[in-house]
Amino acid sequence: MQYSLEQNRNEAIIALDPRMPMAPASIEQAGLDPSFLLRLASKCAAEQDTTTASHLADRMKLPKVIVNILIKELVKLAYLEARGLAGEDVRSDIRYALSMKGFEYAHAASRQCQYVGPAPVSLDAFCRQVGLQSIHYERVTPERLNDSLDGLVLSDALVEKLGPAINSGRSILLYGPPGNGKTSIAERTSQLFRQTIWVPYAVEVGGHVISFYDEAVHHPVSEADTESHPKADQRWTECRRPVIKTGGELTLDQLDLTFNAGPNVYEAPIHLKASGGVFIIDDFGRQQVAPQALINRWIVPLERGYDFLTLHTGKKFKVPFDELVVFSTNIAPKNLSDEAGLRRLKYKIFVNTPSRDEYIRIFKSYASGTGLVVCDPDLNLFYDRKYNGDVLASCYHPKYLLDFVSSYCEFNGIAGIASLGMLERAWEGVFTSE
Repeated sequence: MQYSLEQNRNEAIIALDPRMPMAPASIEQAGLDPSFLLRLASKCAAEQDTTTASHLADRMKLPKVIVNILIKELVKLAYLEARGLAGEDVRSDIRYALSMKGFEYAHAASRQCQYVGPAPVSLDAFCRQVGLQSIHYERVTPERLNDSLDGLVLSDALVEKLGPAINSGRSILLYGPPGNGKTSIAERTSQLFRQTIWVPYAVEVGGHVISFYDEAVHHPVSEADTESHPKADQRWTECRRPVIKTGGELTLDQLDLTFNAGPNVYEAPIHLKASGGVFIIDDFGRQQVAPQALINRWIVPLERGYDFLTLHTGKKFKVPFDELVVFSTNIAPKNLSDEAGLRRLKYKIFVNTPSRDEYIRIFKSYASGTGLVVCDPDLNLFYDRKYNGDVLASCYHPKYLLDFVSSYCEFNGIAGIASLGMLERAWEGVFTSE
């Protein structure tokens, strides 16, 4: 579809991203029960002495036309009272204040649920939006992969395996000896995906509120959402695809809803917050829970693309499982799970120790960044002495050795040269003999 220069700029913006959730024109389109919205509006109104339609619209992230309907109903129920214009201009908003009856209504609503803020989106709307912006719709190109891995010394064979695996948007198991870049590779996936997605502030399920938007995870593209997308549903914010990393602290409880009994509000589990993005499980197998138990928890999500969550009332509901899951481990796969469990991990990629040439390249690259001088004959002799078959080279060794050399030279006020003797000294100071 083409647009002429005379057509509205807003329509052009919408045409560029047909996935953008549109602002609801009615309470029915908002997908929430009217009584739920009335309770939320009363709690928002109770935050200050007086309020206006503009303030409530901004607080609840709802169009003013819907807020005016809610205000009209609250006035009809004698919960809100008009207190005159907010300014001298006759076009100013009318100020409203809660009546005594309205305060009682708001307090009763707070006892039921203390959530105050942007109106949630419905579960149906959430599932539909995740489908529209699925990570499977974004293609990772070889050029983009190479750019994201810039600075890492990896074999061509390894890069060729990574490309199709990441582009699949499924699950990946990176395994191999420790310290050879598995975590770095996983973290670089954050640079691969360029599309933005729409993230809700909260989701409503059966009258319960699930807090979803997380500032630590979701990074908005622009602060001026209303100006950038005037026709967008403001209950959603445009963000970069999230990348969530967890490690040995991961527990099974973190993969379920967290119920905060005091405010009676749920917190979305971390893997649900990663919807449309990347979820990295680092040090897989080092968690307190058995790796087999974690894989068993994810058999259905990994295989079928959806998960089931449970409210404290016992009500179960289905949510989409749409993300690239990357497992990183230095434990042999056979010691992590049985064949049935490993079968759910679609791509298994072995990240080996560096070759001699790769080790030298890593060493020189890091030395260049630290300003240390490296003598090629000394470096080659050092490699032959230390990596003679009993000890395997590792990608992290050069950094540890050169950090020691740099600190030693700085402390003693001598020239920064990674000589053979200095590297021998560093080896004794960094690595144990047993």
